[in-house]
Amino acid sequence: PSAPGLGTQYTESGADTCLQCHPDATPFPQLFEIFKTKHGQRADKRTPFAPGKLQCEACHGPGAKHAETTDKNAINSFKKTSFLTAEQRNKFCLECHRGGARSGWVASTHEANDVACSNCHRIHAERDPVRATASQPEVCYNCHRKQRADFNKLSVHPVRFGRIACSECHNPHGSNAVAMLAKPTVNQTCYTCHAEKRGPFLWEHAPVAEDCTLCHTPHGSVRASLLIKNPPLLCQQCHTSVGHRSVPRTAAGLPGGSAGASGFLLAGACTNCHSQIHGSNHPSGDMLMR
Repeated sequence: PSAPGLGTQYTESGADTCLQCHPDATPFPQLFEIFKTKHGQRADKRTPFAPGKLQCEACHGPGAKHAETTDKNAINSFKKTSFLTAEQRNKFCLECHRGGARSGWVASTHEANDVACSNCHRIHAERDPVRATASQPEVCYNCHRKQRADFNKLSVHPVRFGRIACSECHNPHGSNAVAMLAKPTVNQTCYTCHAEKRGPFLWEHAPVAEDCTLCHTPHGSVRASLLIKNPPLLCQQCHTSVGHRSVPRTAAGLPGGSAGASGFLLAGACTNCHSQIHGSNHPSGDMLMR
């Protein structure tokens, strides 16, 4: 892949030629900052600026014609408005950045939706916003607008406070897990922080061991503890005909049920009694009450 008017001749002076038109004080894209990035390190033989490498032209292609004519079609561009497709732009990056955490990129959700590396990464920036915990979410929100709204709800993971980033749960370069999770399963992802819920417990609660998202939503909820529903409605998705029967917002079937609806409403939630809802190691904790 290349620009439609790309020449075949490389410049004689490499980056020095580019900097004649692209210094810090021009309206053209500024280049000096790249020397503060990993890409611009001459001492690292892996970078395009290592001795004997093509510097700017390693990615942007032969630049002699562009330098002579300033024709925008005579140089490879990586902007969203580039004539190169996302796949073509990504090939330049994948020449060096492959394997490891990026091994799942091919056929990933982002790749299938024509997301280019340069849509998320600022290659020339000294500090790439997508690699910083505090600024990364804003990059993701450019596409993931529902998640932006979720993180402004009452109960959230502290993403908007700069305490965790999206990539602590998701691998943006692709994975074999659902929702591009960084870990193989939902629960393993959650246990990274919530290790106390991992178990094993003497008395297990089946939904907890199966999938945390059966009860919790990961991004944000209008209910406490990121719950998908308020108790007792949440619990009654499964517990409708076992143990003591209870009717939503009444005390029917509960101990002391003759107290009427107010007795149930004052109780507030199943977890007032079944407090160890994630599992219990107490010898008599089979009802998750201790």
